[in-house]
Amino acid sequence: MVGDSERPALRYDQRPVDRTPIHTEQLPDTPVRDRNIVASAWIEAPESLRRLGDDLPDAPEAEYKRRIGSWLLWRAGPATDADAIYWAARADRLDEQMAFQLFPDGSGDGVGPSGTRHTRFRSWKEDLRDHS
Repeated sequence: MVGDSERPALRYDQRPVDRTPIHTEQLPDTPVRDRNIVASAWIEAPESLRRLGDDLPDAPEAEYKRRIGSWLLWRAGPATDADAIYWAARADRLDEQMAFQLFPDGSGDGVGPSGTRHTRFRSWKEDLRDHS
């Protein structure tokens, strides 16, 4: 099998869907650039993640993005120019969850683990990082 580092990086919307069952401890630390691991493949996925995209156009299934410290980051919806929801849970306490809504104009809204409300995705991710 070819290692991840040897596979070509693909644009997020060109990556094939990977439905191979996967456990929490197997989710990669860094972004996966050759495929999209979907929520239905994650064996321990909470129901809130499985239903994350239900209220978005076309009800997209959430896809794994990366770890930020102890947080697992997923997204339902496209990366830009449309509504999307980012979802994060602590890998060791899946009931501790946060969400950030991203709007088509690039603005957003979500509360981080510090209890602070964020309007910028970057500051929400920094809050995750700082509260790992």
